[in-house]
Parts: sequence; C-alpha cells; structure tokens
Amino acid sequence: MNFFSFGTFFFFIVAVIIFLQLRSVLGKRTGNERPPFDPYTRREEDATQVSQQKDNVVSLPQRQTMEKQGENQAKDFASIDAMAPEGTALNTGLRNIRAQDASFDPKEFLNGVKMAYEMIVLSYADGDRKTLKNLLSKDVYEGFDAAIKERETRGEKVNSTFIGINQAKIVAADMKGKDAQVTVRIVSEMISATQDKQGNIIDGDLETVAEIRDVWTFARNTANRDPNWKLVATEAED
Repeated sequence: MNFFSFGTFFFFIVAVIIFLQLRSVLGKRTGNERPPFDPYTRREEDATQVSQQKDNVVSLPQRQTMEKQGENQAKDFASIDAMAPEGTALNTGLRNIRAQDASFDPKEFLNGVKMAYEMIVLSYADGDRKTLKNLLSKDVYEGFDAAIKERETRGEKVNSTFIGINQAKIVAADMKGKDAQVTVRIVSEMISATQDKQGNIIDGDLETVAEIRDVWTFARNTANRDPNWKLVATEAED
C-alpha cells in the first residue's frame, strides 16, 4: 500500500519552502552571535567601564596647586614687599591696589610721579592750563586756575627753574571704593621768584636754590580703562 499520496507530497514541498525562507531571513548561527540584551548585565558593564576610566585619571594634588598659586602671588607682590615691609599698613594698601589693578607697580608709579611733579610745578609757573587740566583732578585744577587768575590780574609773573627731585617716597596707599589713592612725599630743589609788573622780585630769589617739601596724593579709578593718575590733593610740608 502506498501512503505517499500527492497531498502529502504537496505539504512536504510547502514546509521545505517555508523553512528555506525563514533561513534566508533570520540567517544561521555561526557562534559569533551577540547575546540577548540583559539590562541588568549592561548596567554592571557600564559601571565597570566608568570605574576603569576613573582609575585612569591622574588627579593633581591640591597642595601642589596651592603652592603654585602661592609662588605666583609672591612674585606679584615682590616689588611691593621691596618698598614696604610685609604686614605694614602701607604694604597692605599697596597690595589692595595691586589686587584691583594687576599692572600697578610702585616703582614705576614713582617714576611717573617724578615726571608729573616737574610738569605740574612748571606748568603752574607758566600758567599752562591745558597741561594742568590733564594732570589734575577737577577740584585741584580749579584751585590752581584761581591762583593763576589772581596772579594774572595783578600782572605778576613767576620765573622757575627746576633743579631736580632729591626724594620721592610713598607714605600711604589704599583703595577708596574703586579709586586707588597713593600719597607721596616729594623733596625737590627749585629756583623760583615772583615778579610784579615792573619786574621787581616780590617773592623768592632768582639765584638761590630752595628746597621744597610737598605731600601730594594721586588717584586713579581702577574701573576706568584710562591708566593715567591725577593729582587729587596737595599739601606743603614745613
């Protein structure tokens, strides 16, 4: 008896075709397949990788960083410490100015003061208001301008010869809000005399060198881009 009928053969053919289609779509195992996704295993692997990355990071010692900062700060304040002993009020004031103005150097500042001092005293003697206006604060300029006007009204003339500066020393410094203020004691030598309309000397001497002692205060707004300092106060020292 033959059990292999046409119907059985037909279903066999259909089964073979379906198997071949599934094989072509899904592929076959080669031993290199990726394992099924396991969320818990994945989390453990990520944690392990992060831990390994952290182990590979070399952290700089905090102490070394602080020491480096200390060295840089010491260099920044070296010029200040050379002028005023550390711990004094003057040293603290100069450091406060440096903290607001990184370009501030007391030695260079004094060099500028010496040049400004000569320009101011000679400009005052000559009645040069334009130069004075650039070097003086508004209040100080108004005082100088008033004195020049009185002199001009009386027809008087000042003859001055600047000899030089014997000493220029910072005696006080600090921040006043955004304004840096530095007070300097200046000892200079000049030949100066005031003459009336007829040329008679009414004050000073045209041949005698006189020593002049002044205490001047200069200021600059550290929030302003203008690097120039201006004279904000004057006082004659007896």
